[in-house]
Amino acid sequence: MRPRHLDEVVGQEHVLGVGAPLRALLEAGKLPSLVFWGPPGVGKTTLARLIAQHVDAQFLTLSAVLAGVKDIREAVASAQTAARGLRARRTVLFVDEIHRFNKGQQDALLPFVEDGTLTLIGATTENPSFELNGALLSRLRVFVLRSLETEAIVALLRRALNDAERGLGAGAEALPESWIARIAEAADGDARKALVLLETAWELSRAERSRDDALLEKLIGRGFRRFDKQGEHHYDQISALHKSVRGSDPDAALYWYCRMLDGGVDAGYIARRVTRMAYEDIGLADPRGLQLALNAWEAYERIGSPEAELAIAEAIVYLAVAPKSNAVYTAYAAARAAVEQHGSLEVPLHIRNAPTKLMKDLGYGSGYRYDHGEEGAHAAGQQFLPDALLGAEFYRPTTRGLEGKIAEKLAQLRAARGGGR
Repeated sequence: MRPRHLDEVVGQEHVLGVGAPLRALLEAGKLPSLVFWGPPGVGKTTLARLIAQHVDAQFLTLSAVLAGVKDIREAVASAQTAARGLRARRTVLFVDEIHRFNKGQQDALLPFVEDGTLTLIGATTENPSFELNGALLSRLRVFVLRSLETEAIVALLRRALNDAERGLGAGAEALPESWIARIAEAADGDARKALVLLETAWELSRAERSRDDALLEKLIGRGFRRFDKQGEHHYDQISALHKSVRGSDPDAALYWYCRMLDGGVDAGYIARRVTRMAYEDIGLADPRGLQLALNAWEAYERIGSPEAELAIAEAIVYLAVAPKSNAVYTAYAAARAAVEQHGSLEVPLHIRNAPTKLMKDLGYGSGYRYDHGEEGAHAAGQQFLPDALLGAEFYRPTTRGLEGKIAEKLAQLRAARGGGR
């Protein structure tokens, strides 16, 4: 059921629709070297073949898992021969899983991509900005291919059911609509997976002489969403979880938490990141958030999965609905910046440690006022910052949650301290 021309491709309208960038380039007769970045089963290889067909180019293919520099040289030789032939055809070299080429292999492609000997089309499931070296990436146009929408997969499944030449030729009524919809959903955006499920479901329905929904569920079983514990999905989803908590959306936060668990992420890793959220985004607006996050992490270490996953969920929901403040986070960064900018400023004499007579004779500790001996346990006006930083205010509390009370108290203290910071 691989599409035979560009108009048969389902999905990817953002690159192939009317006026979309790739379609516009092809209609203008232009074909730059490019890379398709997207999840499995969305048509990267198919598009490469159709593009070569559309521009009447020789199509060569390499798998980066198996190919080496020798294979690249052979492809270059074939391209040079094709260019000198009677038809003077250009050559499209398709490299599947191009992110698996090492630096030397990528460098071997460079001169031939640059001089036009080859039009390179790479396919990758990994972020090209991390996996391809800068010299090669700068010569490629990156097109992001998306997971297929359910509606696109439904259209593909119906086409496969009806097609008597390349599909099942069973007719649109061969399987109930509920089966088609469920298969499209279970495919999780992967056309290849959808077609395999369709064929198996069709064979099963005929063998069992049943079209009951329960039969299909036995076939599909428990689905797994796409996730790569070391790759793009991992970092995208932990980012989504963190930003959902920061954005005070407990529903979204729980969803991304469950998506990560479903993908096999260690709940202990999530507990550590949730603890980070507590002191980065909630801070002193609600210090209980940090304690709850630590308690959830400890519960996980003591009890383990799956029981303690609920404790982490509880911490996530609490942090999402808690008042937010990054004031301490910002203050810490500002204080570090001041250290780097001003270097080794001297500690004011009156607050230096004075354990020896010599140090006392030199004035260490002289004039220090013991706060507990002052009214309100505060020696108003006493200086603690170096002279070069007098008046600096790194910590600027918000008015949210408990930090609002802290802000009131700090304003009083700063007013009483006056110029002595």
